[in-house]
Amino acid sequence: MSHRLFAAVTAVALAVLIPGLAVAQAGSAETPRTPWGAPDLQGVWDFRSITPMERPDELADQEFLTAEEAARLEQETLDRNEELLNRAAVRTTVTESVDSGENGAPGFYNNFWLDRGTTTVGTRRTSLVIDPPNGRMPPFTPEAEARHAALRAAREGVVTHAPTPGGWMEDFGSNGLQLRCITGFNSGPPMTPGGYNNNVQIFQTPDTVALLVEMNHNVRVVPLDGRPHPDLPQWTGEARGHWEGDTLVVETSRFLRETSFSQGRTDANLRLTERFTRVSDDTLLYQATIDDPTVWTRPWTYEVPMQRNAEPLFEYACHEGNYGLYNILAGARAQEAEAEAAAQSR
Repeated sequence: MSHRLFAAVTAVALAVLIPGLAVAQAGSAETPRTPWGAPDLQGVWDFRSITPMERPDELADQEFLTAEEAARLEQETLDRNEELLNRAAVRTTVTESVDSGENGAPGFYNNFWLDRGTTTVGTRRTSLVIDPPNGRMPPFTPEAEARHAALRAAREGVVTHAPTPGGWMEDFGSNGLQLRCITGFNSGPPMTPGGYNNNVQIFQTPDTVALLVEMNHNVRVVPLDGRPHPDLPQWTGEARGHWEGDTLVVETSRFLRETSFSQGRTDANLRLTERFTRVSDDTLLYQATIDDPTVWTRPWTYEVPMQRNAEPLFEYACHEGNYGLYNILAGARAQEAEAEAAAQSR
């Protein structure tokens, strides 16, 4: 779909950089209101960004880019898109990943279909992570590191989006949920910038908020009336919301297991806190705090200033006719049969 990204104004950047100012602005009479008096968060919000989740090693303790550094990164992105657009056409060949082709090309999709954005976040932070202060995720727990190592060992030599040898749908690795179209790769929860379809539409009633994420058209319905949690774990957890001043706080627990966030690293013990604050007509500040004590050694937080998108959402249909899983598994069985036949002929 077509997108329009609004530039962040100076006042918004200051509001994000200075928490006190952000609170003051969020609580002002200028905040758009619903007919029942709540802050109006409704609309389509675009969370594309070329700012990485974690601060690159070469930036060390540099929390913010200069205006010149941000402009250079953005121009490099534009130049890269232009170079990929004008490359000579080549036939698709089998590579180690459907997402990665020769000479940095995207793979089976050409760059036309990708929509990662062309700008850094308006605050010019060097990472989306704001806590810990070093802009990096905290260390994994020893147990989580052991699980990740075991998965890497089991999938050594296995291409992305393929099952481990002899495996089925539960054996697609860290991207299994997105491959099975259960959750989108950027929908989480929590939401993160990804390859395309980086939009969420928010709907409000006096006692409910609904979050419709474009990728895989997941809808999370968030009650605001304090109702108890049912004992029913779900893929996207069980959410409850409340207002803290003019900030919508959504607390989610009771996850069935991992989500698509962070390549499936979370588990059923995740407690997620999301904050939505309308800091200007065209900017919705989104903060997510991840507290999963069986995965990371401490809670951590990232933020994305989402920009208003004047375009509507269109349905995102996954599985491309529902042949995706059939073809992947059929191909895997064929490769395994060929390997077995070759081994027996030696």
